[in-house]
Amino acid sequence: MRIISYNLNGIRAAINKGFIDWLNSDPADIICIQETKAMKENVDITILEQAGFDSYWFSADKKGYSGVAVLTKIKPDKVFFGNGIMQSDAEGRVLRLDFGNITLVNAYFPSGTSGELRQTYKYQWLNEFMEYLETLRKERPNLVITGDYNIAHREIDIHDPVGNKKSSGFLPEERAWMDKFLSLGYIDSFRHLHPNSPARYSWWSQRFPTVRLQNKGWRIDYICVTQSLADAIVSAEIYPNVKHSDHCPVFIELNG
Repeated sequence: MRIISYNLNGIRAAINKGFIDWLNSDPADIICIQETKAMKENVDITILEQAGFDSYWFSADKKGYSGVAVLTKIKPDKVFFGNGIMQSDAEGRVLRLDFGNITLVNAYFPSGTSGELRQTYKYQWLNEFMEYLETLRKERPNLVITGDYNIAHREIDIHDPVGNKKSSGFLPEERAWMDKFLSLGYIDSFRHLHPNSPARYSWWSQRFPTVRLQNKGWRIDYICVTQSLADAIVSAEIYPNVKHSDHCPVFIELNG
């Protein structure tokens, strides 16, 4: 099972930048998208189907905002739209698909960059999401949690840890949440295979056009798995040269 997580920062904009050509290159069996910024009816689904993918969408109530989707060549057994938490679901943040004994959770974590109110909600969401996963894991122990986590976990995961120590996405409280999350038996698949690889980023600010060329980025996109799937990880990669967004795809291949 080959899985990609990719924040597209607007699927329609990504399509205009060659996203469909990339899909036709068969990059993975399952593509988990965050920040679709569209309803399913706003997109020509036939071009996704022609590339071999069925698609499942969970969009925000607000048009042009947030939203997640999963494109898959493997038919899921069940699909669950949202996590049952009102504000999270209104913002289109969580989509779950079951494939045999594996449960895939695609999530778009909130950003706190727009101010204190959203940062406070981010902390609330993080705690609610962890509780959701812990409850789910009792029923479905083999979890794959893909998404834009909007957190750079460690200093190795950000180009300027000193300059960004007070920036949302690298705040001590956010990093502590990641510490707690991983301590519960979730594995950061990329760091599992590449524990000391520096300058491996998945997002670059669009405010400064040269930062991607200079690789001044953040690693905020993850595919984490429960400990039960650790031995199934074949490979985990980041693809910075794929450019349909201010993010790039992150990849995992699982056996079994």
